[in-house]
Amino acid sequence: MADTTFVYVTYISTTPEKVWAALSDPEMTKDYWARHRNVSDWKPGSTWAHEDIDSGTADVVGQVIESEPPTKLVLSWDSPKAPGRPSRVTFQIEPFMEAVRLTVIHEELEVDSPMHKGVSQGWPAVLSSLKTMIETGKAMPMTMKRWHAPPK
Repeated sequence: MADTTFVYVTYISTTPEKVWAALSDPEMTKDYWARHRNVSDWKPGSTWAHEDIDSGTADVVGQVIESEPPTKLVLSWDSPKAPGRPSRVTFQIEPFMEAVRLTVIHEELEVDSPMHKGVSQGWPAVLSSLKTMIETGKAMPMTMKRWHAPPK
């Protein structure tokens, strides 16, 4: 099966350090990422997990491939429930005028796979809520509760 890449870019009125914190601090991720916390020490070679805050179950797992606070984080991304070939996520955090440009590149996705469909619907909601949380102090209500992307 062929691979595809999902790219999302957003501009946030903040600093690179605050975006880095929002991506790596489990107490922040749980608010904008549908009741999940991202847990790791964020050092290259370390494991990371996207854990449900209610059950403690990891829904996504992987390894930290690159970590350059506060400008770049690269992770492998796999489902522990249906392990397969991991995909790869790169977060690029760049100052842009009085803001930050956050680029998320999710690559090595199998075309039309459940993972591809899930991230194509999930990333826009998660990143919109991250932006809202940083700029207003509160995440979007829909991402502060158990949430699943609507079917297309």
